[in-house]
Amino acid sequence: MSQETNAPEVELGEHEAIVRGEDGWIGKVVFGLGVLISLMHIYFNVFAVIPGLWQNALHFAGFVLMGALIYPMFGRGKSKGLLVFDLSLGILGAFAALYMISMEDTIYERGVRLDTPEWIFGTLAILVAIEFTRRTTGWIIPILIVLALTYIGWWGALIDGVFKFKGLSTETILFRSVYGDDGLFGNIARISSTFVFMFILFGAFLVRSGAGEFIIDLARVVAGRTVGGPGLVAVFASGLTGTISGSAVANTASTGVITIPLMKKAGFPARFAGGVEAAASTGGQLMPPIMGAGAFVMASYTQIPYTTIIAVSFLPAILYFATVAFFVRMEAKRSNVHVVEVETESAFEVLKRGGLPFLVPITVLIGLLIYGFTPTYAAGFSIIGVVVASWLTPNKMGLRAILDALALGARNMVMTGILLCAVGLIVNVIATAGIGNTFSLMITNWAGDSLIIAMVLIGLASLVLGMGLPVTASYIVLGTLSAPALYSLIADGLLVEAIAAGNLADDAKAIFMLAAPERLAEIGLPMSAEAAKEILALVPPDMADTLRQMVLDQDTQIYALLSAHMIIFWLSQDSNVTPPVCLTAFTAAAIAKTPPMATGLQSWKVAKGLYIVPLLFAYTPFLGGEWHEVLSIFGFSLVGLYAFTGALQGYLEEKLSWLERAVVFALGAGLLWPLGWQIHLAVLAVFVLFFLWNKKSGGVVKV
Repeated sequence: MSQETNAPEVELGEHEAIVRGEDGWIGKVVFGLGVLISLMHIYFNVFAVIPGLWQNALHFAGFVLMGALIYPMFGRGKSKGLLVFDLSLGILGAFAALYMISMEDTIYERGVRLDTPEWIFGTLAILVAIEFTRRTTGWIIPILIVLALTYIGWWGALIDGVFKFKGLSTETILFRSVYGDDGLFGNIARISSTFVFMFILFGAFLVRSGAGEFIIDLARVVAGRTVGGPGLVAVFASGLTGTISGSAVANTASTGVITIPLMKKAGFPARFAGGVEAAASTGGQLMPPIMGAGAFVMASYTQIPYTTIIAVSFLPAILYFATVAFFVRMEAKRSNVHVVEVETESAFEVLKRGGLPFLVPITVLIGLLIYGFTPTYAAGFSIIGVVVASWLTPNKMGLRAILDALALGARNMVMTGILLCAVGLIVNVIATAGIGNTFSLMITNWAGDSLIIAMVLIGLASLVLGMGLPVTASYIVLGTLSAPALYSLIADGLLVEAIAAGNLADDAKAIFMLAAPERLAEIGLPMSAEAAKEILALVPPDMADTLRQMVLDQDTQIYALLSAHMIIFWLSQDSNVTPPVCLTAFTAAAIAKTPPMATGLQSWKVAKGLYIVPLLFAYTPFLGGEWHEVLSIFGFSLVGLYAFTGALQGYLEEKLSWLERAVVFALGAGLLWPLGWQIHLAVLAVFVLFFLWNKKSGGVVKV
């Protein structure tokens, strides 16, 4: 397997970066530098502990050097003069980052005052971060960085309203941008240099070991022999590929070249084939254990254990992929899709030939994480597991293959590494100016007490951000801005239940004594939900958080926080499949040879699970209930999603009239909405009868 043909592309925003060729001495230098950078990250993530600022600065410096060689300032970068300029800029940027970190103690000793060299190199480090972000992702993020930095230094003082900001000195801005907890080398850079890098490197080793081919082959033998099988192959393969890729675009590019032609050959419409692949590849970012590094970012942000996050993520991910599979099945029946002739190889033969390099390291990874090892440590030993397992197969990884994987992992990380460091500049401004709290208050005010409206607002914000950010960065920014508001709304819903049930301790009653003395006689007695909402609305915002801490136990608060972040994480995926900018769908369209926007509309339709499953997070205990509650929600929702898909497609076993579609939609909504298991059973019985009637009335062809 060659590096060139199997390297998954990193996540991109709306801009597809121009890169230099990999031939000649530049390719050799990039290869060698990539190997060194990967070894450096393995060293300080697995074998040593170094100060966080140094680790993040080394991370930034290494990828700036690689970025200078790979991404020219403009054009194809063939000019020797331009190459010298790019390389000089990269070296200066790397040196500036390391110089600033080396001067940290000195700056503190002189009373947090910057001398001329720190002014020069600090400014240079920021400008280089902005420039290389522009080269790799386009203009949107650099413009946002410039607007953010000038906002807290200049024009924030010129505006009126809630976003008015008095302003900071240029020296303070520069110091916080470099050394702040959320600055260029702060928390976001730490996430990039630890979790994100190690798992992209892990994915590179899996790819180089042949795991990508194994996934496709396994999907074909498992699902390829049925009518509509090629579409199910896309769903199955993309779900598994999500464990080795950090990008929906990479999923589409690697699996789509096989699954889209198979779907077209079977008789699926070309646009639908592209849409299914894009939607299924997007779901790869929702599939544990890696979730496109999202699980690790979420764990870092919320301090909720990683194992908890992946444990509650499996069933929602299955619901999403099931929804895509339902679209495939109904379209196969509607389009009279036929079986494609496939090889007669058995699943056992596929597993024997190439399964170990995939199954063994994934098992090692999950096992180490369950036993409490850090994600970076687990990823490091899982990489060793890939190499060891490959020696039990014909595709043994020797020294050259290991070096290829090291270089590939670093190369795939260049854009993401630079981008996440640069995004820290925006997050730093959000934290410094309190924009996150203000934005959350605005969402709360606009939404009132409606979770639906809040989720729509967050979804729209996610779509706009996603036009210029990959989903990991989009989740980070959106989580910083809107997670507090969403957490408050979910927690307040639980508070209303507690107040209505009269389950309040004396210290909580004291809050109401101050906030709502005229309703004190009702506190502690059972009441209606509407009355509980009225009483809670009387509590001032500055006392509401104290009340949540008093009334809700720790597990309930964790559930509310996890639900809020999981909703945001799922909604942050929508820019992959939602026009006008949906690079994953556009990638699928290029393979399917279909109009990009039409393919984007198909992918948006097929990926409806991105919007429905978060409603379960918001309105049901799907993420934090007892096991029987969770399984009940899962089972009824699975059927509900089937009904919902049928209503959208206008097809179950046979074509549905508009009236029948309305009935099926209502039945699907009844199964998804939290109405109680007795009502769900009644709705399920009605749907089963309707399904059997539809099947019998049409004389359906077997799938």
